[in-house]
This record gives sequence, C-alpha cells and structure tokens, in this order.
Amino acid sequence: MYYVALDDGGSSGVRFGCNDSLVAVHTADPSIREPLQAAMSQLLSEGRTPTPVGLYSALDASALQYVSGYFDGATVVVNLTGSVQPGGACDIPRIEAQLTHTAVTAVGAIRAEIYVDGVRLADVLSLR
Repeated sequence: MYYVALDDGGSSGVRFGCNDSLVAVHTADPSIREPLQAAMSQLLSEGRTPTPVGLYSALDASALQYVSGYFDGATVVVNLTGSVQPGGACDIPRIEAQLTHTAVTAVGAIRAEIYVDGVRLADVLSLR
C-alpha cells in the first residue's frame, strides 16, 4: 500500500503532486489470498487499517470499495464502487497516486486503469 508524506519534498519516497512523497508501506492480510484484492481492500478500509504515524491517506474521506480486478501481464485493471471525496486540490494527485501505485505494485504491472462505478478515475477526479 502507498501513503503520502505531506510536503516533504521527496525525502521519504517518490516526489509528486504538492511537494509530497509517495511512501510504500508493506502489510499483509492472510485472510485474502489474491494480492490485488488484499492490497486494495486494505488501502480502502476506513478505520480498520490505521494510517501509519507521520503519513497521510487522501482516501480517508472517500467511501470506496474494491469490486474486482485483473492483470493481463502489463496492465492491471481495478473496478471500485462508491464515492471519491478529495479534501482539497492537493488530494487529487494523492488519491490517484495511492490507488495506482498500490494496484501496480500488488501484481507487478507496468500501468493501472482504475474505474469508479465504471468511470475512469482520472475522469472522476477531473469532475471535482
């Protein structure tokens, strides 16, 4: 899973967005065998998996659930349902980075296509 180190200029991970860092946090849920489902479900679980100290999740205000996903060898496709609620303009790239990097890393993909209720994540976020 990926979380955000706010305004640290890339010192904790990959620099992106509003001078933030994207930070990988390794956790495992032994009850879920499918790695994509496990990673996405943990990232989206409000209140069940606490955000690590010093990091931020731009997904906390959103109500998203993992529906399905598949990996074709290069692209991972993730289908979510629910609502996306960015806390401000800087949360838009944070949400996209957290979801995309978590999905790509879970299966070893090159890129991710993420959909919320059938709409591309980029389109959902552009409406905010």
